[in-house]
Amino acid sequence: MYNEIPLTRPDTPLLDTIDEPAELRALSEEQLPQLCEELRGFLLYTVGQSGGHFGAGLGVVELTVALHYLYNTPDDRIVWDVGHQTYPHKILTGRKDRMHSMRMGGGLAGFPKREESEYDTFGVGHSSTSISAALGMAIAAREQNLPRKTVAVIGDGAMTGGMAFEALNHAAHTRANMLVILNDNQMSISHNRGGLGTYFAKIWASKFYIAMRKGSKKVLSKVPSIWDFAKRIEEYMKGMVSPGIMFEELGFNYIGPLDGHDLEPLLHALENLRDLEGPQLLHIMTRKGKGFGPAEADPVGYHALNKIEAKPPVTEAAPVVKAPPKPKYQAVFGDWLCDMAELDERLVGITPAMSEGSGMIRFEQTYPERFHDVAIAEQHALTFAAGLACEGMKPVVAIYSTFLQRAYDQLIHDIAIQNLDVTFGIDRAGLVGEDGPTHAGSFDLTYLRCVPNMVVMAPSDENETRQMLYTGYMHPGPAAVRYPRGTGPGAMIKTDMTALPLGKGQLMREGSGIAFLNFGVLLPQVDAVAEPLDATVVDMRFVKPLDIDLVLKLAESHELLVTVEENAVAGGAGAAVNEVLAEAGLQVPVLNLGLPDAFIEHGKREVMLQQVGLDQDGISAAVVAKLAQLRASAENETPLPAAGL
Repeated sequence: MYNEIPLTRPDTPLLDTIDEPAELRALSEEQLPQLCEELRGFLLYTVGQSGGHFGAGLGVVELTVALHYLYNTPDDRIVWDVGHQTYPHKILTGRKDRMHSMRMGGGLAGFPKREESEYDTFGVGHSSTSISAALGMAIAAREQNLPRKTVAVIGDGAMTGGMAFEALNHAAHTRANMLVILNDNQMSISHNRGGLGTYFAKIWASKFYIAMRKGSKKVLSKVPSIWDFAKRIEEYMKGMVSPGIMFEELGFNYIGPLDGHDLEPLLHALENLRDLEGPQLLHIMTRKGKGFGPAEADPVGYHALNKIEAKPPVTEAAPVVKAPPKPKYQAVFGDWLCDMAELDERLVGITPAMSEGSGMIRFEQTYPERFHDVAIAEQHALTFAAGLACEGMKPVVAIYSTFLQRAYDQLIHDIAIQNLDVTFGIDRAGLVGEDGPTHAGSFDLTYLRCVPNMVVMAPSDENETRQMLYTGYMHPGPAAVRYPRGTGPGAMIKTDMTALPLGKGQLMREGSGIAFLNFGVLLPQVDAVAEPLDATVVDMRFVKPLDIDLVLKLAESHELLVTVEENAVAGGAGAAVNEVLAEAGLQVPVLNLGLPDAFIEHGKREVMLQQVGLDQDGISAAVVAKLAQLRASAENETPLPAAGL
């Protein structure tokens, strides 16, 4: 048991001999417990060096070792759900020496990634996808007459996602040969039923029981009424000591729950299930953060870890007085939510399993009856909000931009078409840094502004975020406020809340020649570029409704318009400006700056902004290049001859 993150690399003599699973399979079964302990210590050390997710990985060390020991990976397919739990998998599949680069620019991704390794069978950052993907692989193996095995590993939290059950239902219908491992870390679905459950799980996974079951089916199936009776007796026995009756009813052969940290029965069950035909489900109980005391005590707080920095030597110098920390946008949202709830008892807060990340802890504690964490069920979250709005409540949905994509139909069909009064706090808008493209909020301005009845706002600082949330809440229809991860420029946040004029931008700096139309949090970079150019700067605030009068006024009085947004250029806020100008027949040059038509790989957000040209230097260079292009074009123009000559 570790109680501190090791700052020096622990001794791992057995792990050091393994660069790929084939070498793992050369070990004896008696050596595996030692390997698990070395793997756990090495994981703690490397995450301390790089930062990243580690609680879930510690919980599946034994499972990861067992799977690669018994299955012929990469020919056999292991599909991991979400990806937080795949760090041990990465260590065992040839990436041990690169673990220090996890989530860093140019380093390993924090999630499974097909381009990174042949052992990463399916790229994933969002939850609840593993069973669907694994089923597709299993069916493909069957169609190609390949003896390949397929395993999906899904957590109990991810099992709350609707598509997981859709996949379970389809898998039973196809009778595909696949194994689903439900990794239950005792935080969501069920608790171990004790020794009796473990005892029956051992029986049900035994070769004797399986052979007896097959033989009985062959005999009793000739008398359907007796076979149905026997099958029901078996299901009732399982249902009394395990939560597996639901999976049995869906058509899976359910085994469990088993202790996922006890290697011997785990290996025994997996080995027997490996060669069975039809859909199988193994339910294991694990402990998130296993082997690290603080994480076992606080699995939520130790879901991920920041890089452990070496402590500077103690000196006699006078202590440096630090400025108070700037609030994160998530805290701005959380404070507004509590303040608004105090003013309006109709307010209901909703989140799909992101209460901590979205800043809703204080609201949950203060207003528990008005707080709903619906688990990893984004589609349900939105339609649930729609139902509340139908009855006069005022739902506020806190959701990451990348996860709102998963509920797009509900946004349109259940909320926007009916013009229901739902407010969205869209978190993690724009680039999110180390989590990479699976979690980036690159598209929300694009996919929101095309939806009728939507109000879409992009604040430039913390105070605008608070005032826009109030504006959206007071608007009698669907309204969204999008804001990034982390801290802002440190604007003073006004306690009073004022609804902003809908669809009106704000002139921040009056200049000439060039006009910057800023949408969102890149305003400081825009200001820095505009000043030496004596350019006009406008904080547009609203993407929809767009301030059309202001856009036309700027077009008529400036030689170049520059739109800036931390969103895809394709279909984004800048595209909305282009549409206004085209409809008005104005041909003023426009430079649209935003995210390119590509997925931006993980790294520090500041570096990522630099890579896509959205830092101060990048914006300045793009404007200078555009001006040079316009001048060259003007110099090369040949005047048209006068009429009749």
